[in-house]
Amino acid sequence: MSYLDNRSILEKAALALADLTAGGGVLKPAQAKKFMRLLIKQSVLMKIATVVPMGSPKQQVSQIKFGSRILHPGTEGEALAAAQRSKPDLSAVELDAQLFKAHVPLSDEVLEDNIERGELRQTIMELMAEAIARDMEEIAIHGDTASSDPFLAVLDGLLKQATSHIVDAAGTPITKTLLRDLLKTLPSEYLRDKKAMRFLTSVDADLDYRNTLAERATAVGDKFLEGDTPVLYSGVPVQPIPLFPENQGASNDQTSSLLCNPKNIHVGIWRKIKIEYARDITRGVLDIVATLRFDVKYAEESGVAKAIQIQL
Repeated sequence: MSYLDNRSILEKAALALADLTAGGGVLKPAQAKKFMRLLIKQSVLMKIATVVPMGSPKQQVSQIKFGSRILHPGTEGEALAAAQRSKPDLSAVELDAQLFKAHVPLSDEVLEDNIERGELRQTIMELMAEAIARDMEEIAIHGDTASSDPFLAVLDGLLKQATSHIVDAAGTPITKTLLRDLLKTLPSEYLRDKKAMRFLTSVDADLDYRNTLAERATAVGDKFLEGDTPVLYSGVPVQPIPLFPENQGASNDQTSSLLCNPKNIHVGIWRKIKIEYARDITRGVLDIVATLRFDVKYAEESGVAKAIQIQL
Protein backbone atom coordinates (compact mmCIF):
# COMPACT_ATOMS: atom_id res chain seq x y z
CA MET A 1 0.00 0.00 0.00
CA SER A 2 1.48 3.38 -0.96
CA TYR A 3 1.84 6.06 1.68
CA LEU A 4 -0.48 9.04 1.42
CA ASP A 5 0.56 12.27 3.11
CA ASN A 6 -1.91 14.31 5.18
CA ARG A 7 -2.80 16.64 2.31
CA SER A 8 -3.45 13.76 -0.08
CA ILE A 9 -5.60 11.95 2.50
CA LEU A 10 -7.73 15.03 3.06
CA GLU A 11 -8.05 15.76 -0.65
CA LYS A 12 -9.01 12.20 -1.55
CA ALA A 13 -11.39 11.94 1.40
CA ALA A 14 -13.03 15.20 0.38
CA LEU A 15 -13.40 13.89 -3.17
CA ALA A 16 -14.98 10.66 -1.94
CA LEU A 17 -17.35 12.56 0.37
CA ALA A 18 -18.16 15.36 -2.04
CA ASP A 19 -21.63 14.13 -3.01
CA LEU A 20 -22.52 13.27 0.60
CA THR A 21 -21.61 16.71 1.94
CA ALA A 22 -22.92 18.80 -0.95
CA GLY A 23 -25.82 21.14 -0.30
CA GLY A 24 -24.72 21.98 3.22
CA GLY A 25 -24.22 18.31 4.07
CA VAL A 26 -27.88 17.26 3.75
CA LEU A 27 -28.09 13.88 2.07
CA LYS A 28 -29.93 13.69 -1.21
CA PRO A 29 -33.24 11.76 -1.06
CA ALA A 30 -31.73 8.60 -2.58
CA GLN A 31 -28.77 8.77 -0.20
CA ALA A 32 -31.04 9.33 2.78
CA LYS A 33 -33.13 6.28 1.83
CA LYS A 34 -29.98 4.19 1.50
CA PHE A 35 -28.75 5.37 4.89
CA MET A 36 -32.11 4.51 6.48
CA ARG A 37 -31.91 1.03 4.97
CA LEU A 38 -28.47 0.64 6.55
CA LEU A 39 -29.86 1.79 9.90
CA ILE A 40 -32.67 -0.75 9.73
CA LYS A 41 -30.27 -3.52 8.70
CA GLN A 42 -28.07 -2.85 11.75
CA SER A 43 -30.93 -2.77 14.30
CA VAL A 44 -32.77 -5.82 15.61
CA LEU A 45 -35.69 -3.67 16.76
CA MET A 46 -36.09 -1.56 13.62
CA LYS A 47 -36.08 -4.68 11.41
CA ILE A 48 -39.40 -5.73 12.94
CA ALA A 49 -40.89 -2.29 13.70
CA THR A 50 -42.56 0.21 11.36
CA VAL A 51 -40.01 2.78 10.16
CA VAL A 52 -41.59 6.01 8.96
CA PRO A 53 -39.52 8.38 6.76
CA MET A 54 -40.76 11.77 7.97
CA GLY A 55 -41.21 14.68 5.57
CA SER A 56 -40.98 17.19 8.45
CA PRO A 57 -39.80 17.12 12.09
CA LYS A 58 -43.41 16.61 13.19
CA GLN A 59 -45.72 14.21 11.42
CA GLN A 60 -49.01 12.53 12.21
CA VAL A 61 -49.52 8.88 11.32
CA SER A 62 -53.24 8.19 10.91
CA GLN A 63 -54.87 5.04 12.21
CA ILE A 64 -58.24 3.68 11.09
CA LYS A 65 -60.07 0.62 12.38
CA PHE A 66 -63.52 -0.72 13.17
CA GLY A 67 -63.60 -1.44 16.89
CA SER A 68 -67.18 -2.69 17.10
CA ARG A 69 -69.60 -4.88 15.14
CA ILE A 70 -70.29 -3.78 11.56
CA LEU A 71 -72.44 -6.73 10.38
CA HIS A 72 -76.20 -6.69 10.94
CA PRO A 73 -79.08 -8.85 9.73
CA GLY A 74 -79.99 -7.79 6.21
CA THR A 75 -83.14 -7.76 4.14
CA GLU A 76 -82.90 -8.12 0.38
CA GLY A 77 -83.58 -4.85 -1.39
CA GLU A 78 -83.43 -2.78 1.80
CA ALA A 79 -80.64 -0.61 3.12
CA LEU A 80 -79.53 -0.81 6.71
CA ALA A 81 -81.06 1.70 9.08
CA ALA A 82 -79.00 4.77 9.87
CA ALA A 83 -78.33 3.47 13.39
CA GLN A 84 -76.77 0.31 11.92
CA ARG A 85 -74.26 2.09 9.73
CA SER A 86 -70.74 1.81 11.01
CA LYS A 87 -68.20 4.56 11.42
CA PRO A 88 -64.51 3.74 11.62
CA ASP A 89 -62.52 4.71 14.70
CA LEU A 90 -60.06 7.37 13.58
CA SER A 91 -56.95 8.23 15.55
CA ALA A 92 -53.46 9.55 14.93
CA VAL A 93 -50.08 9.26 16.57
CA GLU A 94 -47.80 12.29 16.34
CA LEU A 95 -44.13 11.65 15.75
CA ASP A 96 -42.01 14.52 17.05
CA ALA A 97 -38.47 13.91 15.81
CA GLN A 98 -35.80 14.98 18.30
CA LEU A 99 -32.34 16.20 17.32
CA PHE A 100 -29.33 13.92 17.77
CA LYS A 101 -25.74 14.04 16.55
CA ALA A 102 -23.20 11.28 15.95
CA HIS A 103 -19.42 11.76 15.82
CA VAL A 104 -17.31 9.17 13.96
CA PRO A 105 -13.53 9.73 13.94
CA LEU A 106 -11.61 7.87 11.22
CA SER A 107 -7.84 7.47 11.57
CA ASP A 108 -5.38 8.10 8.73
CA GLU A 109 -4.76 4.35 8.51
CA VAL A 110 -8.45 3.57 7.98
CA LEU A 111 -8.76 6.42 5.50
CA GLU A 112 -5.70 5.39 3.50
CA ASP A 113 -6.78 1.76 3.27
CA ASN A 114 -10.31 2.59 2.15
CA ILE A 115 -9.31 5.44 -0.17
CA GLU A 116 -6.97 3.16 -2.11
CA ARG A 117 -9.67 0.49 -2.38
CA GLY A 118 -12.25 3.07 -3.40
CA GLU A 119 -14.52 2.13 -0.47
CA LEU A 120 -14.29 5.19 1.75
CA ARG A 121 -17.84 6.43 1.25
CA GLN A 122 -19.34 2.98 1.86
CA THR A 123 -17.12 2.46 4.93
CA ILE A 124 -18.23 5.77 6.42
CA MET A 125 -21.90 5.06 5.78
CA GLU A 126 -21.67 1.57 7.29
CA LEU A 127 -19.67 2.66 10.36
CA MET A 128 -22.09 5.49 11.11
CA ALA A 129 -25.15 3.35 10.47
CA GLU A 130 -23.89 0.65 12.84
CA ALA A 131 -23.17 3.08 15.67
CA ILE A 132 -26.27 5.24 15.16
CA ALA A 133 -28.60 2.23 14.90
CA ARG A 134 -27.26 0.88 18.20
CA ASP A 135 -27.80 4.20 19.96
CA MET A 136 -31.23 4.71 18.40
CA GLU A 137 -32.26 1.28 19.67
CA GLU A 138 -30.98 2.13 23.14
CA ILE A 139 -33.03 5.29 23.51
CA ALA A 140 -36.03 3.73 21.75
CA ILE A 141 -36.10 1.12 24.53
CA HIS A 142 -34.66 2.92 27.58
CA GLY A 143 -35.66 6.54 26.90
CA ASP A 144 -37.09 8.34 29.94
CA THR A 145 -37.52 12.10 30.15
CA ALA A 146 -36.97 11.79 33.93
CA SER A 147 -33.58 10.08 33.46
CA SER A 148 -30.39 11.62 34.84
CA ASP A 149 -28.67 10.59 31.59
CA PRO A 150 -29.03 13.55 29.18
CA PHE A 151 -29.12 11.22 26.18
CA LEU A 152 -31.92 9.01 27.53
CA ALA A 153 -33.82 12.05 28.83
CA VAL A 154 -34.52 13.37 25.32
CA LEU A 155 -37.64 11.23 24.85
CA ASP A 156 -39.68 8.46 26.46
CA GLY A 157 -38.92 5.03 25.05
CA LEU A 158 -41.05 1.94 24.61
CA LEU A 159 -40.73 0.65 28.17
CA LYS A 160 -41.71 4.02 29.64
CA GLN A 161 -44.62 4.49 27.21
CA ALA A 162 -46.20 1.09 28.00
CA THR A 163 -48.49 1.82 30.97
CA SER A 164 -51.96 0.39 30.32
CA HIS A 165 -51.49 -3.36 30.83
CA ILE A 166 -48.87 -4.31 33.43
CA VAL A 167 -47.98 -7.76 34.79
CA ASP A 168 -45.66 -7.91 37.81
CA ALA A 169 -43.37 -10.95 37.76
CA ALA A 170 -42.47 -10.07 41.38
CA GLY A 171 -38.87 -11.19 41.08
CA THR A 172 -39.53 -14.54 39.37
CA PRO A 173 -37.91 -15.71 36.10
CA ILE A 174 -39.70 -15.72 32.78
CA THR A 175 -42.04 -18.72 32.69
CA LYS A 176 -44.96 -19.99 30.67
CA THR A 177 -47.22 -18.67 33.43
CA LEU A 178 -45.86 -15.16 33.00
CA LEU A 179 -46.25 -15.33 29.23
CA ARG A 180 -49.80 -16.61 29.69
CA ASP A 181 -50.58 -13.71 32.02
CA LEU A 182 -49.28 -11.22 29.46
CA LEU A 183 -51.56 -12.70 26.81
CA LYS A 184 -54.55 -12.68 29.16
CA THR A 185 -53.86 -9.09 30.20
CA LEU A 186 -53.91 -7.78 26.63
CA PRO A 187 -57.40 -7.03 25.25
CA SER A 188 -58.58 -9.89 23.02
CA GLU A 189 -59.07 -7.61 20.00
CA TYR A 190 -55.28 -7.36 19.66
CA LEU A 191 -54.79 -11.14 19.68
CA ARG A 192 -56.64 -11.98 16.48
CA ASP A 193 -53.34 -12.48 14.68
CA LYS A 194 -51.12 -13.94 17.38
CA LYS A 195 -48.48 -14.99 14.86
CA ALA A 196 -47.75 -11.32 14.28
CA MET A 197 -47.25 -10.69 17.99
CA ARG A 198 -43.91 -10.90 19.81
CA PHE A 199 -42.73 -11.21 23.39
CA LEU A 200 -39.86 -8.69 23.32
CA THR A 201 -37.36 -9.20 26.12
CA SER A 202 -33.66 -9.32 26.96
CA VAL A 203 -31.15 -11.84 25.65
CA ASP A 204 -30.59 -13.39 29.09
CA ALA A 205 -34.33 -13.72 29.73
CA ASP A 206 -34.71 -15.56 26.44
CA LEU A 207 -31.78 -17.82 27.35
CA ASP A 208 -33.28 -18.55 30.78
CA TYR A 209 -36.65 -19.52 29.32
CA ARG A 210 -35.01 -21.50 26.51
CA ASN A 211 -32.96 -23.40 29.11
CA THR A 212 -36.03 -24.40 31.11
CA LEU A 213 -37.56 -25.84 27.94
CA ALA A 214 -34.30 -27.56 27.01
CA GLU A 215 -34.29 -29.41 30.35
CA ARG A 216 -37.06 -31.61 29.04
CA ALA A 217 -35.61 -34.99 28.06
CA THR A 218 -37.30 -34.90 24.65
CA ALA A 219 -36.45 -34.12 21.06
CA VAL A 220 -38.18 -30.75 21.51
CA GLY A 221 -35.93 -29.97 24.47
CA ASP A 222 -32.83 -30.87 22.45
CA LYS A 223 -34.00 -28.51 19.69
CA PHE A 224 -33.97 -25.51 22.04
CA LEU A 225 -30.64 -26.55 23.55
CA GLU A 226 -28.73 -27.17 20.35
CA GLY A 227 -30.21 -24.69 17.89
CA ASP A 228 -31.40 -21.13 17.62
CA THR A 229 -35.01 -22.06 16.93
CA PRO A 230 -37.35 -19.29 18.15
CA VAL A 231 -39.15 -20.16 21.37
CA LEU A 232 -42.92 -19.85 21.11
CA TYR A 233 -45.70 -19.70 23.66
CA SER A 234 -49.24 -20.16 22.34
CA GLY A 235 -47.94 -19.42 18.85
CA VAL A 236 -46.23 -16.15 19.85
CA PRO A 237 -42.41 -16.07 19.45
CA VAL A 238 -40.12 -14.82 22.20
CA GLN A 239 -37.88 -12.21 20.53
CA PRO A 240 -34.62 -11.31 22.30
CA ILE A 241 -33.55 -7.70 21.79
CA PRO A 242 -29.84 -7.13 22.60
CA LEU A 243 -30.34 -3.69 24.16
CA PHE A 244 -33.23 -4.64 26.42
CA PRO A 245 -32.27 -3.85 30.06
CA GLU A 246 -30.74 -6.53 32.27
CA ASN A 247 -29.86 -4.31 35.22
CA GLN A 248 -33.25 -3.36 36.61
CA GLY A 249 -34.36 -3.87 40.21
CA ALA A 250 -32.57 -3.22 43.50
CA SER A 251 -29.88 -5.81 42.73
CA ASN A 252 -29.50 -4.83 39.06
CA ASP A 253 -30.42 -8.33 37.90
CA GLN A 254 -33.94 -7.98 36.52
CA THR A 255 -35.48 -7.15 33.17
CA SER A 256 -38.82 -6.41 31.52
CA SER A 257 -40.80 -7.79 28.60
CA LEU A 258 -43.24 -6.31 26.11
CA LEU A 259 -46.02 -8.16 24.32
CA CYS A 260 -47.15 -6.43 21.15
CA ASN A 261 -47.27 -6.55 17.39
CA PRO A 262 -43.87 -5.01 16.47
CA LYS A 263 -45.55 -3.13 13.62
CA ASN A 264 -47.36 -1.20 16.34
CA ILE A 265 -43.97 0.39 17.09
CA HIS A 266 -43.41 3.42 14.86
CA VAL A 267 -39.87 4.78 14.48
CA GLY A 268 -39.96 8.11 12.66
CA ILE A 269 -36.79 9.39 11.01
CA TRP A 270 -36.70 12.84 9.45
CA ARG A 271 -35.47 12.59 5.88
CA LYS A 272 -33.04 15.52 6.16
CA ILE A 273 -29.99 13.67 7.46
CA LYS A 274 -26.87 15.84 7.52
CA ILE A 275 -23.22 14.78 7.26
CA GLU A 276 -20.26 17.13 7.79
CA TYR A 277 -16.55 16.53 8.23
CA ALA A 278 -13.31 18.24 9.26
CA ARG A 279 -9.74 17.04 9.71
CA ASP A 280 -7.92 17.18 13.04
CA ILE A 281 -4.22 17.14 12.16
CA THR A 282 -3.12 16.88 15.82
CA ARG A 283 -4.84 13.52 16.19
CA GLY A 284 -4.43 12.38 12.61
CA VAL A 285 -8.15 11.71 12.18
CA LEU A 286 -11.02 12.83 9.99
CA ASP A 287 -13.96 13.79 12.19
CA ILE A 288 -17.32 13.06 10.60
CA VAL A 289 -20.50 14.33 12.25
CA ALA A 290 -23.97 13.11 11.31
CA THR A 291 -27.06 15.01 12.40
CA LEU A 292 -30.51 13.44 12.34
CA ARG A 293 -33.89 13.63 14.04
CA PHE A 294 -36.05 10.70 15.10
CA ASP A 295 -38.83 9.65 17.44
CA VAL A 296 -40.49 6.42 18.59
CA LYS A 297 -44.14 5.93 19.49
CA TYR A 298 -46.71 3.18 19.74
CA ALA A 299 -49.48 3.55 17.19
CA GLU A 300 -51.80 2.07 19.84
CA GLU A 301 -50.43 1.94 23.38
CA SER A 302 -53.51 -0.04 24.42
CA GLY A 303 -52.22 -2.88 22.24
CA VAL A 304 -49.15 -3.40 24.46
CA ALA A 305 -48.72 -5.44 27.64
CA LYS A 306 -45.61 -5.12 29.83
CA ALA A 307 -44.11 -7.51 32.36
CA ILE A 308 -41.85 -6.00 35.02
CA GLN A 309 -39.44 -7.34 37.66
CA ILE A 310 -38.45 -10.44 35.69
CA GLN A 311 -35.59 -12.13 37.53
CA LEU A 312 -32.51 -13.14 35.54
